[in-house]
Amino acid sequence: MVKLAIDAQGLTKWFGEGDARTCALSNVSIGARFGEMLLIVGPSGSGKTTLLSDISGILRHDSGDVVVDGTDLWKLPHDAIADFRLNRIGFVLQDYHLFARLTTAENVAFPLILKRQLWDEALADACRYLKIVGLESRGQLPPAKLSGGEQQRVAIARAIVGQPDILIFDEPTASLDGDTGRSIIEFVKHQVLNAHRCIVIVTHDSRIFDYADRILPMEDGRLKSIDVGTAK
Repeated sequence: MVKLAIDAQGLTKWFGEGDARTCALSNVSIGARFGEMLLIVGPSGSGKTTLLSDISGILRHDSGDVVVDGTDLWKLPHDAIADFRLNRIGFVLQDYHLFARLTTAENVAFPLILKRQLWDEALADACRYLKIVGLESRGQLPPAKLSGGEQQRVAIARAIVGQPDILIFDEPTASLDGDTGRSIIEFVKHQVLNAHRCIVIVTHDSRIFDYADRILPMEDGRLKSIDVGTAK
């Protein structure tokens, strides 16, 4: 049996109370494999980000189970879940979430500092990863001096600098023009994805669908199918 990177079963999540009670996830099951780029697609409010938050240990479901790389995530103590995220999951968010007062290199080094790596070593590693994403000459600049595409590449470098097994992207191309968005996803597909890494992308951007190994449509808190499409 193939070991799944993410194996979530029967996830249900409610928000609110009384007449305002809303089901964000309705008995959702999903498996993501190492070596694949999986897209979860659907309109705003369909439950995509709730699902992403659940499988990455940020927002707990009301019922169901989440196993990430063999670890029953929500059975860990709270502090252990935070450590698991720091060491095993990399995040790339829609608005980059770079620190304005830090240089580009310092932004990339930040997760390593959280892991208590020495400052000089962390910066050296950050510069190596900036080279991987083609920004080796931009390390001393603040994020405000970078284009949107460059800031997204910095966010990718920060996500992969700790060499996580799982990468989570939340609407990574929403703030980018078509050509820049496609170039970012093409880079991720061919330079970041490998046989020992799983990439899960939440998006409603049809421009990047061709890069997916699988596409799971989501609507009204439910996955509409379990396997749609193959990457070109």
